[in-house]
Amino acid sequence: MKSDFPRPPRGSFLIRGGAVITADPAIGTLPRSDVLIRNGVVAEIGQRLDADGAEIIDASRMIVLPGFVDSHTHMWSTLGRNFISDGGFSYYPAKWATAAVYTPDDFYNSLMLGFAELANGGVTTVHNWSHNNPSPDHVDAELRAHQHSLMRGRYSVGHVDRMPTDLVNRFEDLDRIQREWFAKGGAFDGLVHLGVNLRGIVQSEPRVFHEEMALVLRRKLPVCIHATQTKPNLDDAADYERRGYLGPSFMFSHYLDASDSDRAAMARTGTPLTFSPHSEFRFGEHGDPRVTLMKARAAGVLVTLSSDATSIAPPNMFELMRFAWNMCIPWRQTDTETMPPLSFAEAIEMATVNGAKALGLGDVTGSLTPGKRADVILVRTGDINIAPLANIETTIVQGGSPANVDTVLVDGRIIKRHGKLLHLDVSTIVERAERSALRIRTAAGGVLKPVSNAPGNPVARNAS
Repeated sequence: MKSDFPRPPRGSFLIRGGAVITADPAIGTLPRSDVLIRNGVVAEIGQRLDADGAEIIDASRMIVLPGFVDSHTHMWSTLGRNFISDGGFSYYPAKWATAAVYTPDDFYNSLMLGFAELANGGVTTVHNWSHNNPSPDHVDAELRAHQHSLMRGRYSVGHVDRMPTDLVNRFEDLDRIQREWFAKGGAFDGLVHLGVNLRGIVQSEPRVFHEEMALVLRRKLPVCIHATQTKPNLDDAADYERRGYLGPSFMFSHYLDASDSDRAAMARTGTPLTFSPHSEFRFGEHGDPRVTLMKARAAGVLVTLSSDATSIAPPNMFELMRFAWNMCIPWRQTDTETMPPLSFAEAIEMATVNGAKALGLGDVTGSLTPGKRADVILVRTGDINIAPLANIETTIVQGGSPANVDTVLVDGRIIKRHGKLLHLDVSTIVERAERSALRIRTAAGGVLKPVSNAPGNPVARNAS
């Protein structure tokens, strides 16, 4: 399927005189440098570079860094983020009450709202973990939104919400999706690739999960699963390693109750973990998310940051980095007390290059490295909430917010400039999202009621 949405041209830009966080260990963080972009590629980094016809972008009061990577978010439900109410785990009842009444247009409107918010906050690559696929039309609506957003990412097709646990998802639409949307020279100009999300043993029977994994392995598509945030730990990464599941193209989310052997298997195989700080604390009923994060780092697991669902946390990578930095410290009288705390630089890596590696894009994006694609953001340092600039990494993690993001480039195209999104009509996107949200709430029976968190409440866990 060819693009039916105009793309602005890639330009040549010389980003001049900014403080530069490259997230490339060979280059490091530079107090003052230029970044030259040509043909969608980071061409050169250094001082007093020759513009040679490139448009000059003054970054003298800005920090220049790679675009953020949100490695796990459920974008179809973005417009339902305020459907929940007080009372226990009301995220799940709100989702269950509304998931079946979303139309394809609602999906498109929800994704466009999500993409606008992500781009506004400096996210340039997103993993859309689509865990409600009622029909091919819904899938097409999501993929049109990916196409129109101009953002980089992975679309992980999945199941219909609340699919019976004993029913195998055979992905009957997968051939059509690959043929119509992901053929060479197709809809995305190389910006979006296809993946699959499975329910895992948390949301399907073991027999079903293993049968679905066999199907995905034959397809050679990247796969992701929700691991448990509670006890008992239903997943066994060491067993998955023996079965040939684990590796860079297999992604766990959550996995709060992973054992040391689970983490060792993930580290051996290069299997990434996407960690959603707000979600882990909200839904982690057993164990301590702080310990999970510390132990994953200590084991050598590739850890990335993600927002999960917007009704749990906004897709604000500054906030996610800040949360992770504050929680990831050694705790006395625990088995983390000898482990080093998370540094500001590591927090930024989790939000950039680690996410790119986890999505198989480590050679494409995630760092400002000559030869990689130009996914770049510029953050103002003179705003009242972030000034004055001192330590560069500290400023981003401790002071930054989406409001400070001045400029965003994806693949060498400017999609935000001087604090304004250029190609997305925000007022229209919000208006359409509001109409969809009202229609969905009406179809679902009006105001969604609070859910009690009293003992015995039957609301299921780990069904995100």
